[in-house]
Amino acid sequence: MARRTKADAQATRSGLLDAAEQLFEARGVSRTSLNDIAVAAGATRGAIYWHFKDKADLFNAMMERATLPMEQLLTGTAPDAPPATVAQVGEAMLEALHRIATDASLRRVMQIAIHRVEYVEELGAVQARHLQMHRQWLARNRSALERAFAERPWPAAVPPDMAALGLQVLVEGLLQSWLLDPQAYDLVQAARASIGTYLRGLGLEVWPDQHAA
Repeated sequence: MARRTKADAQATRSGLLDAAEQLFEARGVSRTSLNDIAVAAGATRGAIYWHFKDKADLFNAMMERATLPMEQLLTGTAPDAPPATVAQVGEAMLEALHRIATDASLRRVMQIAIHRVEYVEELGAVQARHLQMHRQWLARNRSALERAFAERPWPAAVPPDMAALGLQVLVEGLLQSWLLDPQAYDLVQAARASIGTYLRGLGLEVWPDQHAA
């Protein structure tokens, strides 16, 4: 029997992740077994356990493959990322949403993460990863808002932590609604208008040209 090469192993791993994307989207995560994924990928259960310790590990690998660049954009987790301004936070959100709207694989995994996963016990690691990313994103937003509020001569209407939470809930809600019906509105245009209006309500002008229009 010929020895498997590193390229063969990588191809098998990619095939398993591709199959997981398709099945998780079609059936939901809890109703898809590792054996289902192996069969769809033309692989064995042994191949799955060679690459992934369990379903949560496979799910997280699937998410990271598609979303890691976007997550770094939102959370500033890149090693050399400087502190973000509110304008940079807003632009990062728009860029992340643009990627979701235009990249079929990324859109699929976001659909799975938002509408096709149940945080049951076997997927505890999935919930932990989601929560970690949520907190990192929230912390970056709060830090940017704190600096923006500190630069103004008048006090903020709401504390930075509540302002950051409101901004995050706004964007997450837009995305969740759009994934239910992508034809309902242009995701990026709706986000730009909504984020701009929200920040102006906090006394922060991020896109003055939008306000003038």
